[in-house]
Amino acid sequence: METQGRTSMTDEARLSWTALGDTTRKRPVVMLHGGPGLPDYLGEVAAMVGDLAPVYRYDQRGTGRSPWQGRHTLARHVDDLAELLDAWGVPKAVLIGHSYGTELASRFCLAHPDRVAAVLLMCGPFVGDWRSGDRAERGRRMSARQQERLHALEEMPDRTEEQEVELLTLAWFTDHADTERAWRWAAQGARRRRAVNWAMNAELCGEGRADPLDADLAGLRACLPARAELLAGVDDPRPVAALASLALRLGLPLTRIDHAGHEPWLEQPDAVRTHLRRFVQDAVGGQRGGRSTG
Repeated sequence: METQGRTSMTDEARLSWTALGDTTRKRPVVMLHGGPGLPDYLGEVAAMVGDLAPVYRYDQRGTGRSPWQGRHTLARHVDDLAELLDAWGVPKAVLIGHSYGTELASRFCLAHPDRVAAVLLMCGPFVGDWRSGDRAERGRRMSARQQERLHALEEMPDRTEEQEVELLTLAWFTDHADTERAWRWAAQGARRRRAVNWAMNAELCGEGRADPLDADLAGLRACLPARAELLAGVDDPRPVAALASLALRLGLPLTRIDHAGHEPWLEQPDAVRTHLRRFVQDAVGGQRGGRSTG
């Protein structure tokens, strides 16, 4: 059973969301997609656990079915999630974030620790000097011609639809470990995850660099719920060593998915499904009545 809705925020932005399963039973899972600047793409992941608990997903403001114009801030996106939980009547949720969604989940834990029952951080957040390793590995996975073409497309002030798809495909195919299927997966994502909100991406990434999570790791460790975990694809171009270091600093278990990149559910669906189902089952257990009555 899938339901859809739109919820108005206090600043009149309207966010579109989808709920999978019976939202009147058990504590819900909320999935936070990456980007920033992409619409939600976690439907395939939600289906892996939708029979265990209700699963909410939403297009972050300025993306997909949640059009909005204005300046983006991390604090406003944290507030959006809190306001959505209020609208859904959910006092406490299980958060599963992917990529940039792990940054959003982490900052939500810092701001609203009482509203997070459990959190799974999937392929992020990356702290410290991880970008140099990421750039080097992407360079190794691309030919010189591909690198030149990507740079040329990035420098264009305006791009056609086909040029935008080409840019995204070149930027994303290195995310995958399976070289035979990487280009196809990236091309599919480039056509489906549209339109990219580049202004949102620049604003939130810029704020993240100016005010990195690195400075708040002690506070984050204190705010995390008892059930919190990290998951990573071993062959993500973003160095898994950075997540291993973060796991030590936060005192969290890190599950490594072999032969998988930045979207491990594509390359190792059985391993990811098994892990997600175990995590969600443990997080919701026999708990019922996760929605508020007042």
